[in-house]
Amino acid sequence: MTNDSLDSSVSNLLTGRVAWVFGDDFDIDLIIGVQNIKSYDPAHLSSVCMKTFDEDFGNVVRRGDVIVGGRNFGYGHPHYPAMIAMRNAGIVAVIAESFAPGFWRGEIYQGMPLVSLPGITAKVDRWDLLELDWRNASVLNITTGARLQGQPLNPHSIDVIEAGGGYRLLLAQYGTAAAVARLESDS
Repeated sequence: MTNDSLDSSVSNLLTGRVAWVFGDDFDIDLIIGVQNIKSYDPAHLSSVCMKTFDEDFGNVVRRGDVIVGGRNFGYGHPHYPAMIAMRNAGIVAVIAESFAPGFWRGEIYQGMPLVSLPGITAKVDRWDLLELDWRNASVLNITTGARLQGQPLNPHSIDVIEAGGGYRLLLAQYGTAAAVARLESDS
């Protein structure tokens, strides 16, 4: 399944388990291994997703799960295959103490809900059940009862996520021909 085949509508309120908690300065390429960063084959990416961290990850993660990260999550070059693999595994959002700018821009424009929430890594454990209101940057850890509030997303980021990504937002705003022309003029 590719990102284009996913339902573009994103519920404002997501409920899912914490599939993994990453530390600070996590390089997103490690999710699939640096040797796989040029692959866009969903089957291959699924076969290598998280193998370094948990050999059984693909069998235990479920659609609707989220991942949590520390400060500067996704630093390094903003390669997309790792998050393609995570989306295909069922991950629907990323909550982190803070994000690397390249990762932030890239994943918001892919339509992935990202929430900056200082203190999140100290308030969750793997497999905790969370309720995430990504538009308002609030999290309820249903397992422990802890509530956290972050800085809400800006209106443009909300529009991009709700549209299912930057390309779909352009199509919605300008129509197919105008969106293609605008993309071509930007390159």
